[in-house]
Amino acid sequence: MKLATLRVDGSTRAVRADGDRLVDLGAADLGAFLARDDWAAAAAAVDADAATTYPALGADFAPVVPRPSKVVCVGLNYRTHIQEMGRDLPRHPTLFAKFADSLIGAADDIVLPPETAEFDWEVELAVVIGAPVRRARGAAAEAAIAGFTVLNDITCRDWQFRTREWLQGKTWDSSTPVGPYVVTPDELPGGVRPRVEVKLTVDGEVMQHDNTADLLFDPVALVEYVSTVVRLNPGDLIATGTPGGVGHARDPKRYLTGGERVVTEIQGIGRLENTVAEEEAS
Repeated sequence: MKLATLRVDGSTRAVRADGDRLVDLGAADLGAFLARDDWAAAAAAVDADAATTYPALGADFAPVVPRPSKVVCVGLNYRTHIQEMGRDLPRHPTLFAKFADSLIGAADDIVLPPETAEFDWEVELAVVIGAPVRRARGAAAEAAIAGFTVLNDITCRDWQFRTREWLQGKTWDSSTPVGPYVVTPDELPGGVRPRVEVKLTVDGEVMQHDNTADLLFDPVALVEYVSTVVRLNPGDLIATGTPGGVGHARDPKRYLTGGERVVTEIQGIGRLENTVAEEEAS
């Protein structure tokens, strides 16, 4: 299944993709819907011919989960990216966080803050949690994965590297597109350990292109690791890291300066199409 959160008449609705239409699932957003113990069966059972539907063409997608209780991100998780950044392969996942206020929809503008001169891109496969888990192992960690979505971990590099902690470079307001759909594992090659192509272009030029097979720590391992530290709740996101090709590692370095069209896509899941827009004065 493909699930999403749709903006409708000033509010949002949880929906299921059904051909060229989006079927209302009877919840305000996908986070609320995933909180149901029976969300998978309930989503499949909704009769598209009897429910409220919306056209998929031109749909205004909100972040797939507008207000997750947590967004956990993984740095240095593709061999290609680790090598281009001159780092050793980590023994454990490198974790940092984002806040919900950083999340935007699949076609929303990426807000370029005036405080940065090093605004960078990062295509990422993101895990969406579908059940509450703590210290999950094996089958429990697999079962906790509702599906996967696309995330662009936009980063202010000059702020990221001010200190050894990365949070200040990673969670700027209205900077992180995520969506448009959550795709359940049964629809992807590899299931809960998907092997899919990831790609990012800037104004049509390919900047990143890799396969999730290059991940050091796969989604199940990440659910196990993160849930050891903190409880994961339905709708929580784990961004699994980015491959090589970021602007900061190029020679010469290359950054987003405003006006660019950034397309972030993952095979079998979908694409984000966002314009970089300078932040309006308040």
